[in-house]
Amino acid sequence: MLSASYLCSSCVSFFFILLWLLNGCFGGDPYVFYDWTISYVTASPLGDKQQVIGINGQFPGPILNVTTNWNVVVNVKNDLDEPLLLTWNGVQHRKNSWQDGVLGTNCPIPAGWNWTYQFQVKDQIGSFFYFPSLDFQRAAGGYGGIIINNRDVIPLPFAVPDGDITIFISDWYTKSHKKLRKDVENGVDLGVPDGILINGLGPYRYDAAIVPDGIPYQLINVEPGKTYRLRVHNVGISTSLNFRIQNHNLLLVETEGSYTVQQNYTNMDIHVGQSFSFLVTTDQNASSEYYIVASPRFVNSSEWNKVTGVAILHYSNSLGPASGPLPDPPNAYDTYFSMNQARSIRWNVSAGAARPNPQGSFKYGQITVTDVYVILNRPAELIEGKWRTTLNGISYLPPSTPLMLAQQFNIPGAYKLDFPYKLMNRAPKVDTSLINGTYKGFMEIIFQNNDTTVQSYHMDGYAFFVVGMDFGVWTENSRGTYNKWDGVARSTTQVFPGAWTAILVYLDNAGIWNLRAENLDTWYLGQEVYVNVINPEIDKSAPLLPDNAIYCGLLSSLQKDQAQRINFSGAPSVVDASITVLLAFVIALFSYLIR
Repeated sequence: MLSASYLCSSCVSFFFILLWLLNGCFGGDPYVFYDWTISYVTASPLGDKQQVIGINGQFPGPILNVTTNWNVVVNVKNDLDEPLLLTWNGVQHRKNSWQDGVLGTNCPIPAGWNWTYQFQVKDQIGSFFYFPSLDFQRAAGGYGGIIINNRDVIPLPFAVPDGDITIFISDWYTKSHKKLRKDVENGVDLGVPDGILINGLGPYRYDAAIVPDGIPYQLINVEPGKTYRLRVHNVGISTSLNFRIQNHNLLLVETEGSYTVQQNYTNMDIHVGQSFSFLVTTDQNASSEYYIVASPRFVNSSEWNKVTGVAILHYSNSLGPASGPLPDPPNAYDTYFSMNQARSIRWNVSAGAARPNPQGSFKYGQITVTDVYVILNRPAELIEGKWRTTLNGISYLPPSTPLMLAQQFNIPGAYKLDFPYKLMNRAPKVDTSLINGTYKGFMEIIFQNNDTTVQSYHMDGYAFFVVGMDFGVWTENSRGTYNKWDGVARSTTQVFPGAWTAILVYLDNAGIWNLRAENLDTWYLGQEVYVNVINPEIDKSAPLLPDNAIYCGLLSSLQKDQAQRINFSGAPSVVDASITVLLAFVIALFSYLIR
């Protein structure tokens, strides 16, 4: 029989061996693993059954909840009947555009195939979302939230909320995404949506004359006297939405990875692709439930008046259902109100958090600009017999071989680095023309909107500083109106019709990055460009071509082991395998000690 002292010393040794093993298996920045099957599922967001895109049977998809610097591994099985890519709206993928999930960087995942994304949420915090980036698929769903939390050593610039709630607002059409994209190809306007969804559900029946009976709606349960963080994302395809909660203020605290100067709003215009965090305090007397509303902006047709998303905020001590008229929106087509609201959003320069470059002083207004692009959009027009949209007269044409692969394998003629600095005096054309960015240069981009609707523009890989916006045509003198101190840093900005928006971006993230319209109709018809940012020095920390890269186009002959890819989703994740090995060792060691 073993002595007590021997058992004690053995247990101590066992404890230190266990700690060493845990550190070996899970040392460094943590990993989190997801296994997602993306498929069509049946849902009834507006009462009638229709086909939507779900993830693991969920619509909307699961929340990807991680912390700054964590490594994220997402194994995606494509069970759709067409190719698929997921993009991570606002995640910067430091020096790793291989994981960006757009046609310029990845070959699509064929139907029936798997592909595993692996990226680190390096030096980021905030609220973002993911969605399918190909062929109008976002119009059918496939989206979900991304939460990147502060590390424990960096406090929030506000008290820790009592709860964290993600809300997706979106325009919704009962037509399939395939029919919608065909309409757009044929020059048919999207028209009035069939409804506005909140978290994939239709409106509460606030008016029996407008909302049919039997439509499921979102109910958000809260406790009185608490404060909740609401992360609100406009995941729709073309409609700016105004978000508000009856009798409650919205304290804005963060947008797309930047903490903001904290200000109360009674409502907020949220444009396509944008994300906001609000603190909402449940300080009402709970005599009833309260309306949560998302309604279209800048439309004045009577048909649009019938399209409003309504959910319910339910206090645990609510005495009855929500009642009375919906809280008032801003004037229907008051773009001045909306622009002034956008200008009021300022960056919290004193908050401790991951920040966009330049690191250090953050005095972006004192940095010398190296390149200036004035990017003009136009409504859809016929080019070579097809409906196309353009930026500076160029409608982007994706090459058969993605840009990153063409660059990696030195394929000549796949693209040109000749995107013009301004609109040229020539006929519009379809081309694969890229912006040639200067590594660690500071680029000024002015979006000039010649369309009749609000357009949103997004840049992958970066947070840019929104420094100015105004009506009319941008000129050199417009720089005198720029906010050179605390313009908010974000990844998606709106451009009002007949107006301009100016951004500044520090190009320190090497790769090929998508700059696009977030409005699906204009994006699908060609309103995008890629920014090529090459580090002239050898960077050994930059990820190489992924081992699991899918090859297509001129490199299709390199593709191998399709069968293994199809069956990969049945394999255990890396963390499962590590735990299995570790447990087996622990059991064997413990058995040895007590013999």
